[in-house]
Amino acid sequence: MRLHEHQAKDVFSEAGVPIPDSALATTTEEVVDAAEEIGFPVAVKAQVHVGGRGKAGGIELVESADEARAAADRILGMDLKGYTVERVLVEAAVDFVNELYVGITMDRDAGEPVLMVSTEGGVDIESVAAETPEAIARVHVDPVAGLRPFQARQAAYRAGVPDDVALDVASVLSTLYDLFDERDASEIEINPVMVTSDREVVAADAVMNVDDDALFRQEELAASEEESYTDDIERTAGEYGFDYVRLDGNVGIIGNGAGLVMTTLDLVDYFDGTPANFLDIGGGAKAERVANALDVVFADDNVDSVVFNIFGGITRGDEVAEGINTALEQFDEIPNPVVVRLAGTNAEAGMEILNTDLVEVEATLEGAVERAVDNASEVTQ
Repeated sequence: MRLHEHQAKDVFSEAGVPIPDSALATTTEEVVDAAEEIGFPVAVKAQVHVGGRGKAGGIELVESADEARAAADRILGMDLKGYTVERVLVEAAVDFVNELYVGITMDRDAGEPVLMVSTEGGVDIESVAAETPEAIARVHVDPVAGLRPFQARQAAYRAGVPDDVALDVASVLSTLYDLFDERDASEIEINPVMVTSDREVVAADAVMNVDDDALFRQEELAASEEESYTDDIERTAGEYGFDYVRLDGNVGIIGNGAGLVMTTLDLVDYFDGTPANFLDIGGGAKAERVANALDVVFADDNVDSVVFNIFGGITRGDEVAEGINTALEQFDEIPNPVVVRLAGTNAEAGMEILNTDLVEVEATLEGAVERAVDNASEVTQ
């Protein structure tokens, strides 16, 4: 579960991480009232689960009530990378002199959490990692022993954080690690941590993702899950019980098993396509569940084609085929071309059941993905 910025900041603030004064707003009048109460200048920030909000026009710095009203009118209701903005965070502007990046995630290769710190904050950290990886200091943490205080200091000093704020940055890192551990997080980051002219450190942004499988012991966070949905598609996917993540591309992806879906995403990228989503229907999916998955993917206006990748173990190929037929036979006209690849349990029976007037069939995963990418390209040309 991915928290919105305002939700993550509430968690950070409660743990002692400094954040700017802010208020959540859903109407123009609420934005203006909040801005006047906080005091200008303020930032009006769209609350959607996408990166690059500023570049896409989802964040605006305003210095008067008239500017706040104009920004609210423009941002509320706007389409931001496929998401409708329903809420904004009105936040006090920070007079900063430096921007830093701090984050914690799991290093799957090492099998340990890793602290990351960079003095190149405020920009796309993925680009920094790809172009200047030496600009990011990394320190691994033994999950059994936990974070030692010297490790947080080590990460800050390795990154070249100025001496007069290095201990404060290390303190923020230690707090974030405690949250990472106690709240069953899979990722936590602040980009940027702003250093003010008074040499204070402030979290100007906040990202926190929580392991869905641990929500049963994170009652407080689980209670905010409904609010964390960005739009009706994510809400519907959650109600169906799907592991679903909406992305920025146009190739819809459905599979059974997280690893299989991730492989499909990688292949879409390999064939120069862009994934529109991650959707795992899980093992043993029946026809109704398969039909529900197609409903979710078709509901995304960004999707131009769909690839269905099923490897049957518990999941039976004939059940999947029945679900695909059931879903597609509801339409007078299929919204998007669908490519199906079935393998494993009852795959041959499933291939015989599939209505090939409604779907395209490929014997290999590579062939299915390549055709789906080609289908999407034809729609956009």
